[in-house]
Amino acid sequence: METQTLRTAYRQATACFVDTVGRVAPAQWGQPALGEWSVRDLVGHASRALATVEAYLERGAAEVEVASTAEYFLRARATLADPAAVAARGREAGQALGAAPAAAVQALAERVLARLDATADTALVGTPVGGMRLLDYLPTRVLELTVHTLDLAAALGLELALPPAAVAVTGAVLVELAQRSGQAPLLLQALTGRRPLPPGFSLLGM
Repeated sequence: METQTLRTAYRQATACFVDTVGRVAPAQWGQPALGEWSVRDLVGHASRALATVEAYLERGAAEVEVASTAEYFLRARATLADPAAVAARGREAGQALGAAPAAAVQALAERVLARLDATADTALVGTPVGGMRLLDYLPTRVLELTVHTLDLAAALGLELALPPAAVAVTGAVLVELAQRSGQAPLLLQALTGRRPLPPGFSLLGM
């Protein structure tokens, strides 16, 4: 996928997330959102799709160890998908947003987007599963922002129009992951009404 498309998708997904967070009413932060997460927890988890770009750019990497977006998810699924650990990281991130979570998310987004604008496409990021090119890592964050903004809108009872570039990148990542996981036939059959997906089906496994 073209470099500018990926950058546009990340910027659009970020803007959609920030806008949706800005629509959370004060009384809604503690209400249930997704699984065991409250709205604050979910926002905290989703905000990691911003914070990790910043943190992993700071960490850097000496070489490319993860060659594609799909490979990142396959490695993460094998090593980082413990549900209890994921839930705990979300709660911690939510608490770290402080007394004004929407403002904290806005400030984080502005800082990360400015950093991206000043960073080369070929910059290496140090992810927990290995070094990656920035533009191979960025689609993983587009997917996280897009999917969790949908989760947040559902929890708040909001209608949401997803940005086109973010949808395109998220869909491309999921199709590639389905191919790499051997699930492409099942996914295509489900999308065309041939058969239902099994209960709990997920290409991410986390």
